[in-house]
Amino acid sequence: MIPINEVTVKYAILFFLWAEYLWELYLSIRQYKKGAATTEVPAELKSTMPKDTFNKARSYMLAKSKFGFVKDTFSVLESTVIIYFGILPKVWDYSQSINTFGGEVLTSCIWLFILTTILTIVDLPLTIYNTFVLEENFGFNKQTSGFFIWDKIKAFILSQIFTMMISSVIVVTIRSGGEYFFVWLWIVVCAICFIMYTIYPSLIAPLFDKYTPLPEGELRTRIENLASQLKFPLTQLYVVEGSKRSSHSNAYFYGLFNSKRIVLFDTLLAKDDGTGCNNDEIVAVLSHELGHWHFNHITKNFLALQINLFLLFAGFSYLFKFPAIYKALGFYNTQPVLVGLYIVVQYVMLPYNAFLSFVLTCLSRRFEFQADSFAVALGNAPHLVSALVQLNKDNLGFPIYDYLYSSWHHSHPPLLERIEAIRSGGKGKKD
Repeated sequence: MIPINEVTVKYAILFFLWAEYLWELYLSIRQYKKGAATTEVPAELKSTMPKDTFNKARSYMLAKSKFGFVKDTFSVLESTVIIYFGILPKVWDYSQSINTFGGEVLTSCIWLFILTTILTIVDLPLTIYNTFVLEENFGFNKQTSGFFIWDKIKAFILSQIFTMMISSVIVVTIRSGGEYFFVWLWIVVCAICFIMYTIYPSLIAPLFDKYTPLPEGELRTRIENLASQLKFPLTQLYVVEGSKRSSHSNAYFYGLFNSKRIVLFDTLLAKDDGTGCNNDEIVAVLSHELGHWHFNHITKNFLALQINLFLLFAGFSYLFKFPAIYKALGFYNTQPVLVGLYIVVQYVMLPYNAFLSFVLTCLSRRFEFQADSFAVALGNAPHLVSALVQLNKDNLGFPIYDYLYSSWHHSHPPLLERIEAIRSGGKGKKD
């Protein structure tokens, strides 16, 4: 029997880390080969997707795959260095040395601030390459360097503020919660999630993008009529200026109880250059989104998230008591609770996280088929198909995927699967 000590734990963590990386690499290679071997437009799209658009989408997919190989390799090497060379305790010791006020809460906040700052700086070159080289080459990036820098600064400051506040609450809750602290921790984090879900769209998101009411006209009238027909409690209808950041398109709704808001990206609206969707297609897309509301998918996802958090915290309450977990990463003389939570959730429970991610991906795909069927039932099947094809062209989505790669990664069914399901009455293969 293998003894459970810090060496065993360290190499178990490294094994899980590299096993996940190799699995993801295997799937990515399968998809890359699939894309490289597919040079003709699928028969289902020959009448709607020009050959040059298909070739550009194929090139985009292959370029993203190559970038993904580099990014994933860099990420696993980064994590390996952190674990093997004991970076976390070194940062903790330094945090403790500069904390003149004392106390685990403040040291934890300093530790997290230094760690996230280092990782942000280390990962920045890849972020810059992705934005200003990869996305730029295919016409998606619309950010200037100044916009990008200011955007990153705002995101960093806000994330640090909220991270420090939440981390402090977590440390206090764990230390004062008694034997069943994980229950109190779960309740506190549930409340924080609820608050963030409430304030993010109306208070935080507008700091990054401009939201304006959709002008009066045919499109607004049709959307309001659709909401009225479905008894959807629509209170606001916005267009977000996403084109300053990217030419990718999207639409979504948010809000609690009887106060819902629908947001359309300006890139979703029809343009003179042939991109974007016409009014019929936009209404079809929103029919799909309101299908998520009709079937309570948002609530179900929120509940799934909370169940997962409870299981993670319960697992942490058991595992963090073992000194070997801390010693495996170099903490020999102290066991900070925030560090323990980070180690357990990020590394020790990695197999569980990978499995859960797959389960949630399957659940999301089922939800997408259900939302499509809802739009079909409203008589929007032809316009939904044309909208999906148009959005796929605008976003240079490659329509051909390796089945194993798609099953593991795609929370939304691939285009051809959705079209087939819609044309057969809105029933997906797994519905």
